[in-house]
Amino acid sequence: MTTTSMTATTMTATTLTTTYWTETDSPVGTLLLTADPGGTLTSLSVPGQKGGRSVREGWRHDAGPFRAAEEQLAAYFAGELKEFRLPLCAEGTAFRERVWAALDDVPYGATTTYGEIAARIGASRPAVRAVGGAIGANPLLILRPCHRVIGSDGSLTGYAGGLERKTALLTLEGTAAARQGAPSPPVPRPATPR
Repeated sequence: MTTTSMTATTMTATTLTTTYWTETDSPVGTLLLTADPGGTLTSLSVPGQKGGRSVREGWRHDAGPFRAAEEQLAAYFAGELKEFRLPLCAEGTAFRERVWAALDDVPYGATTTYGEIAARIGASRPAVRAVGGAIGANPLLILRPCHRVIGSDGSLTGYAGGLERKTALLTLEGTAAARQGAPSPPVPRPATPR
């Protein structure tokens, strides 16, 4: 008697969503923006960004969905806009989404700490490291202001886009943290007698 084993293959339908992209110049480098078909921004990345996006095969290059974003970014970099009013959608865990929502509440020209963000979302003190990880994974740099988060001692700690960009953004916004984080001028050395 021969038995035949049959393996059932289950096929699931996946919905393929078109990702739109464009690049725009800025004082902190070329910005790569992505959006869904409805024009909701899904990411803003900078060159060399830790965990940043890069253009993938199948994405559609089209500046159309990004006109408002480009206008608002230009106004922001010109010092004329303090709050972005753009549809944003970043997918992450529930914890990350709570952290990212807390970033949206940090106003222009202000800074906060990782511990303060943890407290805002009701996370325990030991969760500060996880908060830092969520902030570092923010896919919407500049638009969702993770650059406004500093160390508890006032230091300009970590930024996925690089500390030079973080300093530039905080300087643009006129924060005291940017002045504290800026490199000190060289201290003159006393002349040595000959």
